[in-house]
Order: sequence, then structure tokens, then C-alpha cells
Amino acid sequence: MNAGPSLWGLLAIVALAFEAVFASLAFVYSRRLLRRKPIPMSDDVGGYQKALRKLRKDEPMTQDELNLAKRIIDYRRNPMAYTIPAAFMTMGIFYILGSLEYLHGATPSERTFLGVIPMFTSTNLVIQMLKTARLKKRAARRTPSDVPQDDTAPIPTTGTE
Repeated sequence: MNAGPSLWGLLAIVALAFEAVFASLAFVYSRRLLRRKPIPMSDDVGGYQKALRKLRKDEPMTQDELNLAKRIIDYRRNPMAYTIPAAFMTMGIFYILGSLEYLHGATPSERTFLGVIPMFTSTNLVIQMLKTARLKKRAARRTPSDVPQDDTAPIPTTGTE
């Protein structure tokens, strides 16, 4: 009788160790983010999305919107930011490997592959972070002269005045 863990069990233990490392680093990174002083518009509902959308579409931006967009890009380019999706990925891997160990060679059921859900989630997070990180060059090109200082748009005039 085999008393030790199988290959699936050993791989699950390795995945658990990686999960502990990534989760710890993600915790440290998120604590750093929470300690930073908020800037204007960062607490507004939809403020991040609005600033990034304007940057993507090269729409005129206020200085506050440009500062917010640059800060978001810096946050998402930080290598420690990728520990958050890595923690989700290793959580899914651990679940799948642990389920396979538990089955001891029996046919896996649908429940075994529930671990794929956090793996898809982490993949989506990485894709979104990389899309935002590519905006760095576009944000660097923006200068204060490109950015209007007020939120009022000029009133169009007709030639019939």
C-alpha cells in the first residue's frame, strides 16, 4: 500500500507553496496601494475608467485626469501588481491538482475542473493590465499644453451674429 502522496499530491503541495508566496506579495502590494494619498478623481465612481478611456481615444483631458491616468499606468506596470493574478492562477492550479490527488486515479468529474474559473479570471486580469501598461507612451506624449486646464468647452459660434 502506498502511504505517500502521488505525483498529483506533490504538485499540489508545490502549487500551495507558490500560492502562499504570491498571496503574501499581493497582500504587501495592496497594502502599499492603500497607504498612498488619494489624488483628485481617484475616489469618483468610474474615474479610473473615464481617465483611461480619454487617454486611449486621445480626447482632451484635464490635468487631474492625466495625473490619474499616469498613476494607474504606473500601478499596473509594477511587477508586484502581477502577483495578484498569479495568486488567482495558483489557487486554481492547487484546486485542480488537489482534486486529482483526492480521486487516486478515478475519472475526474466536472467539479475537478472548477479550478479553471480562477485561472480564466487571472488571465483576463493580466490582459487588462497589459492593455493599460501599453498606454505609458501615449501618456508620456501628452504635455500640459495638450491638456486644457478647465472643464469648459468653447461655445461654437455661428457666422450669423
